[in-house]
Amino acid sequence: MNKQLTDMDRKDFLKKGLLGTGMFVATASLGNTMKNEIDEIEPLEPIGYNHLPNTDSKIKDNSVIHKADSRGKADHGWLVSNHTFSFANYHNPERMHFGVLRVLNDDKVEAGRGFGTHPHDNMEIISIPLEGDLEHKDSMGNSAIIKSGDIQVMSAGTGIMHSEFNKNNDSLVKFLQIWVYPNKRNVTPRYDQITLEKSKGQNQFQQILSPNADDEGVWIHQDAWFHLGNFENNVEINYKIRKKGNGVYAFILKGSAEIEGQKVETRDGFGVWDISDLKIKSTSENTEILLMEVPMMM
Repeated sequence: MNKQLTDMDRKDFLKKGLLGTGMFVATASLGNTMKNEIDEIEPLEPIGYNHLPNTDSKIKDNSVIHKADSRGKADHGWLVSNHTFSFANYHNPERMHFGVLRVLNDDKVEAGRGFGTHPHDNMEIISIPLEGDLEHKDSMGNSAIIKSGDIQVMSAGTGIMHSEFNKNNDSLVKFLQIWVYPNKRNVTPRYDQITLEKSKGQNQFQQILSPNADDEGVWIHQDAWFHLGNFENNVEINYKIRKKGNGVYAFILKGSAEIEGQKVETRDGFGVWDISDLKIKSTSENTEILLMEVPMMM
């Protein structure tokens, strides 16, 4: 049985860092790789604070649970955003990233409002609309509307400018904004979007993202696989890790589930690493889960 870390153990763990444990850490040699000067995030510290085993989880040594109400929140009136990881004015040294997964923002944008033109570089940016219509324009000449059932991806690479607005004047738009560190820097910027066949995600996980342009879903410059599924009550699923050493961060969009014995509810996040598969059981009707398998080190 895994030993639960005491408060003193956790402080000592912080001091020693996570070097040599297979976690994603920034060292002097990785400094340039990790730096992203023009986004609303800070370079990572040389220690992976967010990978401290979480004493609330059932799996003590290789998991972390982020309850929905523990997320950072920014309310700008026209925009309400919940931040799973540190972003903009929300800074939590234990909530910097999960492996190469750096940003998971749960955004609501008022009718007719949005993000004006702004820059990104060297980041893989994935948008998953949940409700409403999101209008996108960028410096590559792309202009598109994405809605629930669509997946949008941008490889910012050497640098792009883009804007995102709520297309409608009478309803909210809700979407997830996800940033993943790439495994290649300064690539040619790229844009893509697809519409999912939702029936493929009924009571099973549908792949929506991978490293392979010829595989199902969109692709990014990283050994990451995203899956989305909508489940009836008491459906059991076993997810197998695609690449050894990767971890999985599960985000519960709706409903509730048990993942490796850990109870998770709507908008909770649960990350697990050092595993070969993941046992998942839905515990309510219409449980919707996003699984993000990502490398735990660069």
